[in-house]
Amino acid sequence: MPPPSKRAERFRYDGYTIDPSRGEVRCTYSTGGHTFTERYVFGTEGDWESPAVEAAVRILFLLAAVSYYKTTAAEVVDLGTTLTTAEERAFLSTYYVNGLGEFAYRNGIDLQGLAVIGPDAAPAPPVDYLPEPLRPLIPFGGGLDSIVTVAWLTQHVSDAALCVVHPPGERFDAIEGAAAVTGLPITRITREIDPLVRRSDELGFLNGHVPVTAIITAAALVAAVLDHRDAVVLSNEWSASIPTLFFEGQPVNHQWSKGIEFEEGFARLVANTLGPHVSVFSYLRSRSELWVAMQFSALTQYHGVFRSCNRAFHQDRTARLTRWCGTCDKCCFIDLILAPFMAAAELRRVFDGHEPLDDADLEDRFFDLLGLDPDAKPFECVGDVEECRAALFHAALRPDRQDSPVLDGLAEHMHNEAGLRYSDVIEFLPPLGPHHIPERYAPSDLLVHTH
Repeated sequence: MPPPSKRAERFRYDGYTIDPSRGEVRCTYSTGGHTFTERYVFGTEGDWESPAVEAAVRILFLLAAVSYYKTTAAEVVDLGTTLTTAEERAFLSTYYVNGLGEFAYRNGIDLQGLAVIGPDAAPAPPVDYLPEPLRPLIPFGGGLDSIVTVAWLTQHVSDAALCVVHPPGERFDAIEGAAAVTGLPITRITREIDPLVRRSDELGFLNGHVPVTAIITAAALVAAVLDHRDAVVLSNEWSASIPTLFFEGQPVNHQWSKGIEFEEGFARLVANTLGPHVSVFSYLRSRSELWVAMQFSALTQYHGVFRSCNRAFHQDRTARLTRWCGTCDKCCFIDLILAPFMAAAELRRVFDGHEPLDDADLEDRFFDLLGLDPDAKPFECVGDVEECRAALFHAALRPDRQDSPVLDGLAEHMHNEAGLRYSDVIEFLPPLGPHHIPERYAPSDLLVHTH
């Protein structure tokens, strides 16, 4: 447990400003004697005078705070003069506690008693937002999931656009190459984090994982409303809702802001604020990582340009890789789930001849992905261990994977040491759970589990 002095008494929402002449939004917060301002640039085009835009900016202001709250993990979140309903405060409490579950676990902090306080909003109907239908905005990260969403969604709609968020003056090669292949227009958002947070060691701030997907989703909502679009379409799979671990009876999920609990809570917030004509949902919610990998295997135009290695997105440009690192948990996972569906030679080309499944030194990473060490599931955006096991068994049977020391060794261990039965990838190809895709966007095979 960090020294009590590291936890401030109060974190405060100070306010936000909208500057249409610059196409800019600034969100300001304070805690522990420091003031932080996060800046977003959306561009000057769009209906900046619309009440719906300010309503969407308010949602972004509410969620972006989490990056600065974590610096002191204050015991009280004070919304200042920002009016909120009891339902909104309850959502924020869940957002902080669950979205920062990994942060709290790693720092030895108990956030369960966190208080979110602020003045009550009078009952009010949503703002009058009437977007143009079937004009989705798709947050795009250049990996398998968002590529598959684009491929499927553009079969049914003709006016989709990508949404890409990046730091000032920079673009991520790992996103740009795949985005260019889609042929879709790109809505760009510049996000500038307050530089104080990069001085954590010097200033004694707490550090750790934040629910960044939630922040990106809220920023994409602002961009969508500016352009009169009717949906923000995410690419989060079924397995994102499965906790990474349980600690003292509480779930800790690295991917919480990609999970269904966040999706549903955020969708209610949007509906109560902007009305029923705009939707925020994941197109892949009922799908497994294996289903996504199978779909991606047929999208050969992306095989040479996609990248899911997190080292391609390092905030420090000098540490950012322009290729797959081939050794991290994410590289190992992507290789594993594609191995049942893609030729071994092609996957070796993807990883520039350094495929993780060819590297015996990475056996421990695969052990973790396969759940063979139950206390070591990676804090990473990876799939369920049962999916990983099915992928491993299936890949080991491929003719072009025979005499693979890593695959053979892992399969033998699962059979003989762990006593695990053979599982087939086919078990993970039908829809696996509920989703909230509106009927106007859902192909018939995805409607089976709609709520």
